[in-house]
Amino acid sequence: MKPAFKTVALIGKYQNTEIKEPLLVLADFLRARHVDVFIEESTAQCLDLKDYPSIHIDSIGAHANLAVVLGGDGTMLTVGRALVNHSIPLVGINRGRFGFLTDVSTKSMLDAMAGILDGEYTLEQRILLGAGIVREDKVLSEGCALNDIVVSKGGLARLIELEVTIDGQFVQRQRSDGLIVATPTGTTAYALSAGGPILHPVLEAIALVPICPHTLSNRPFAISSTSTVEITLVHSEDARVHFDGQLHAVLNDGDKVVVKCRDKTISLLHPRSYSDYEMLRNKLRWG
Repeated sequence: MKPAFKTVALIGKYQNTEIKEPLLVLADFLRARHVDVFIEESTAQCLDLKDYPSIHIDSIGAHANLAVVLGGDGTMLTVGRALVNHSIPLVGINRGRFGFLTDVSTKSMLDAMAGILDGEYTLEQRILLGAGIVREDKVLSEGCALNDIVVSKGGLARLIELEVTIDGQFVQRQRSDGLIVATPTGTTAYALSAGGPILHPVLEAIALVPICPHTLSNRPFAISSTSTVEITLVHSEDARVHFDGQLHAVLNDGDKVVVKCRDKTISLLHPRSYSDYEMLRNKLRWG
């Protein structure tokens, strides 16, 4: 049987030499299944791998039809953003701590990859958020996030004041440590720690979760993924915006962060036996 994917790129958790052994085991397995294998360039350099051709991450979408990530959810977020303009699906093998996105264990990875190569998999499309930072009616910068976009206070232990509009309609003014705008994927990350709802990962929705609001009635809520969220910084001596936990910009009073869903999605492949509910039950230790 011809494999469902003929060319696979392997990407490891950056600067982590512990993934060398499982990555080579997987590469040898794929080669034995007559699959062409590339190693992402930084991964190959870090692990001193020379038996397989290396490829820059920006070129993966043009040369491979599947990317396998060995690492944690942070590595998956980085790879997902890097490949956002390509239709290449991702498989996550967990070498991190929690593994909501990297759901395959190293113990089961060969069986899982065998099934995927045989066409036995499920496909999920995950939405992404895009945002622009607007200052005095000029867009200073733009970016995207698979988990969340967070406007928050910086190093000073003082509340910031935000004004939120959705689709041009005023919603609220809040004093808080900040506001999380999360995709369904991101509702099991920072938003969950802040008391937000868990949304099924394929829902077309966005969660807005305040961080330590001064008014306790200021609660998390979900909106349509077609909506545009505009966050205006009313007052802060030190505020910032992060995309998937990475600092994107320092904000001034009057700056706006305009958030809406990207047209493109990220494709995640799971073994046929995968269940989102089983994953939640195991990761969150539900009864």
